[in-house]
Amino acid sequence: MKTELKAKFLQHLNQKKQDEGFTLIELLVVIIIIGILAAIALPSFLNQANKAKQSEAKTYVGSMNRSQQAYYLEKNTFAANDGFGKLGLGVATQTTNYKYVIQPATAPGTGISNVTNQAQQVLAAAPIKAYIGGVGVGTVLATSEATTLALLCEGQKALVTGGVNGQQLVAPPAAGGQTCPAGYDAIK
Repeated sequence: MKTELKAKFLQHLNQKKQDEGFTLIELLVVIIIIGILAAIALPSFLNQANKAKQSEAKTYVGSMNRSQQAYYLEKNTFAANDGFGKLGLGVATQTTNYKYVIQPATAPGTGISNVTNQAQQVLAAAPIKAYIGGVGVGTVLATSEATTLALLCEGQKALVTGGVNGQQLVAPPAAGGQTCPAGYDAIK
């Protein structure tokens, strides 16, 4: 009798496992949890996409700054906007997100004294920041030597949220170096 009882008990346990499944409430709870996690992750993902777009401008303006310094060493002047190709960067002057412009500052009778390399937003509604870079001839305070000084500035806010448009100019280097215009922070 014991073996028959064991067999029925095992049959009962086996039948119970086959009847089990997820209830509708359990499925709804899982779906709600997935929805909450997606709502938390989506803004973070979108922010990362904007940072990737901004990385392009940061890289291009930094390259423009370095190329302007090299160009000045060879020619004793900076390249103007019509001389974008003279810098030898091999980059487009306009991409999907930014338009790249060189704005020279000319002192009377001295030629181009400094330049501002600009990454201007193509779409005003895009939630990306503007970038500008300034290159000019200045004096290093510690050594009193004249050299080219470069500065890279990032807009504090995107244009769509009341930030700058990337058309501002960086002033020529003064004692102590260059500073970013209002609405920008220096990138170290």
